[in-house]
Amino acid sequence: MNTIAFFNNKSGVGKTSLVYHLAYMYAELGLKVIAADLDPQANLTSMFLDDERLEEVWPDGEHPQSILGALLPLIEGTGPIAQPHVECISDSLGLLIGDLALSSFEDDLSENWPHCLGAKPRAFRIEAALFRIIQLAAVARKADLVLIDLGPNLGAINRAALIAAHYVAIPLAPDLYSLQGLRNLGPTLRRWRSEWKDRLTRSPRDDLELPAGEMEPIGYITMQHAIRSDRPTRAYGWWMNRIPGEYRVSVLASKPDVFTDQPQDDPNCLAMLKHYPSLMSMAMEAHKPIFALKPADGAIGAHVYAAQQCLEDFNKLAVSIAERCEIDLPRSTVSRLF
Repeated sequence: MNTIAFFNNKSGVGKTSLVYHLAYMYAELGLKVIAADLDPQANLTSMFLDDERLEEVWPDGEHPQSILGALLPLIEGTGPIAQPHVECISDSLGLLIGDLALSSFEDDLSENWPHCLGAKPRAFRIEAALFRIIQLAAVARKADLVLIDLGPNLGAINRAALIAAHYVAIPLAPDLYSLQGLRNLGPTLRRWRSEWKDRLTRSPRDDLELPAGEMEPIGYITMQHAIRSDRPTRAYGWWMNRIPGEYRVSVLASKPDVFTDQPQDDPNCLAMLKHYPSLMSMAMEAHKPIFALKPADGAIGAHVYAAQQCLEDFNKLAVSIAERCEIDLPRSTVSRLF
C-alpha cells in the first residue's frame, strides 16, 4: 500500500480538489483507493458527501464515524485507537471522514513530540496514531493507495500525517505566496524527517507499529487559475518560471540550474492543470468529479469538451504520479465517457 500526501502550507492552491479528482481517477484506473481527510476544515469530506449524510456523520456530540472518533479512545486514555470507519463511495473508493474537531488533537501531538525523545511509549502511540488509522483503514478496504488531504499550515497534525506518508506532492499557484510557501515547506519537511528518524532510534518497544517517516517529495503540480485583470500575463509567466528553481533549492536542497527551466520542461513538474471555475461549481453540487459530469448535471455545449479535457489531464497526472511512486496500474487509460 502506498500513501501520498498533498501538501502546501499556502492555502488556495487546489490540494483538496486534486485529492478528490485523483481518488476517482485512480479508482477508474483499477486501484482500490482511500481518500483520507486529515484537514480539520474537512472540505474533502464535504465534496464527497451531501448535506444529509454530513448531518448523520457529524451529529451533535461524538462523531464515531469520523477520523476523530477513531482517535478518541487513545486521546481519553481508555484504550488504543478504534477501528476507523471508512465511508464507501464506490466498490473501489473509500473515504476517511474528516472532522472539524480534529484540531483538538493538535495539543496532544505538540505535547508528545518532545516526549518521544524520552522514550515514552504513549508519546510514540500518539505521534503514530494517524499512521495507524490509515493502516487499519487500508487493511479493512484492501486498499492499494491512500491519498491524504492536509490543511495549509506547518502544525503538529500535518507533521503526524506527513511522517505517515511515503510520498509528498506539492500543489502550487503561480504567485509569490506559493514561492514563499516552498521556502518554508522544504526545510520543514527535511527537519521533520530528520527529527522523526532520530525518535525512531529511541522507541522503547519493538512491538510499536511506527511510520518510517519517508515523505519523499515527488514533484509539484501547478494550478493555472484564470488570469485576473489586475494581474498581467507577464507577471503570471514571471512567477511560473521561478517555480522550478525554487523547488530545486527549497524542497530538494540542490543548486538551481544556470538557466531556470520553464515548468513544462521541468522534470519535477507533475502537471500544469487548467482551471475550470464553472465546471467546479457544477461538480460540487453534483458531488462528482468534473470529468464525470453529464448533461443532466448541466454540462452541455462547451462544457462537454472541457470535461473531456479534464479527464485527459487527470489521467495523465495519475499515470505520472504512479510512475514516480512505482505504483502498478491495472489500467493506464480511461474511456472517453467516464
